[in-house]
Amino acid sequence: MTLPSQDSAERTPAYDADCRLCPRLATFLDDVRVRHPGYWARPVPSFGDGDPRLLIVGLAPGLHGANATGRPFTGDWCGPLLYSTLHRHGFATHPGSDHRGDGQSLVDCRIANAVKCVPPANKPELDEIRRCNGYLVHEIAMAPRLQAILTLGTIAHRAVVEALGLKVAAWRFAHGAKLALPNGATLFDSYHVSRYNTNTGRLTEAMFDAVVASVRDHLDRGDPPHGPTR
Repeated sequence: MTLPSQDSAERTPAYDADCRLCPRLATFLDDVRVRHPGYWARPVPSFGDGDPRLLIVGLAPGLHGANATGRPFTGDWCGPLLYSTLHRHGFATHPGSDHRGDGQSLVDCRIANAVKCVPPANKPELDEIRRCNGYLVHEIAMAPRLQAILTLGTIAHRAVVEALGLKVAAWRFAHGAKLALPNGATLFDSYHVSRYNTNTGRLTEAMFDAVVASVRDHLDRGDPPHGPTR
């Protein structure tokens, strides 16, 4: 696996490869780089179309997945379900998600995370989610054609709501929800494509496919949301 050089660290309003805003996460990454010298082990940048109509927001990089490969949902349990479903609906060029050099490319779609650094035990703290939210604010602002945002899980949903300056209490997460946002985009919710959710049956392949199919129909046909803009 070939990783990008750390000398080519990117720094934009939506991403800082050297970000240390969260001391706990920065210290954890320092330790991960020592224990796993071949890992990316830095904030993980978003991946996909530079001017998407669909933005997918997950939770955070997995320790041995995106944190290792440097690409969201790549190299771990979550990736195959996400990328195979995106491929089936025309958002990805192939169903694989093995490593950064596997030729994967997204079409009209971009993937980000609520938290860009891997958290210990895969559990970011509330203040870390809030510190990282500024990057998501810019991610959304830099996508003028954005028509749909798909959040994977409650934390991602909340991060998007806060990034848009909305009241969390008024925008509850619900799997399968489809709500019009004040910025003109439509918010879609799904349970996270995590190993726990899929192993327990909380999220099945058919359930996730139905959500992504709804996003596809919305972009292709302009299907109305289930609820009004608040």
